[in-house]
Amino acid sequence: MNYGTLYGIGVGPGDPEFLTLKAVRVLGGVDRIFAAASSKNTYSVSYDIVRPHLKADVAVQTLDFPMTKDREVLQAAWTQNAEAVLDAMKRGENVAFLTLGDPLTYSTFGYLLRTLREMVPNAPVEIIPGITSYNAAAAAAQTVLVEAEESLTIVSGAKGGDRVRTIADCTDSLVVLKTYRQFGDITTALSESLRLKEAVLISNCSMEGECVVRNLEPGMPAPKYFSLIISTPRR
Repeated sequence: MNYGTLYGIGVGPGDPEFLTLKAVRVLGGVDRIFAAASSKNTYSVSYDIVRPHLKADVAVQTLDFPMTKDREVLQAAWTQNAEAVLDAMKRGENVAFLTLGDPLTYSTFGYLLRTLREMVPNAPVEIIPGITSYNAAAAAAQTVLVEAEESLTIVSGAKGGDRVRTIADCTDSLVVLKTYRQFGDITTALSESLRLKEAVLISNCSMEGECVVRNLEPGMPAPKYFSLIISTPRR
């Protein structure tokens, strides 16, 4: 069987001009676009970003990725979505799966890729990297992430500040993604680790309403959904 190619495309954090030249070229030629969406709605931020670069007749299909911790529900969704992508590839279509930031950094594409490889190990796949949220955020805040022999650690704050507490003394620079829901515990953990004073919060990076906040304190109001914190050494 002659499969079409799946392109996993990182579309960056929000600004359409952050798309790579290669991403724009590929997006202009694929037959179908797959975009991740919450099972509660069909809106896709990643699709909105790339819309200006698509050909007029391209098919667009959203894939539901439920926001749940139930492993069985998640596995069923990954299988269903991989089957939908494979069906298009079996028809000879070249397809693109869109992902915010980079396809291999805290991305739904990783689950799709793993599941698809289990079904058809040799299915043609090409991954086009994208600008990560923390790279764009560092630029927005004009903050040097690392220099010389410094180390950089990226953690998820989805479950609170425990990752920060574990890593804080073992790295020079620290990026905390997914800070929205557990913002209070994350700022508390940074304060306990004496890292809050040098930290900066970036919300809606490269999107409308971008905001850079310094002088963070525990107990501050929670930020907007698309938010992260960068904590670097005093230089």
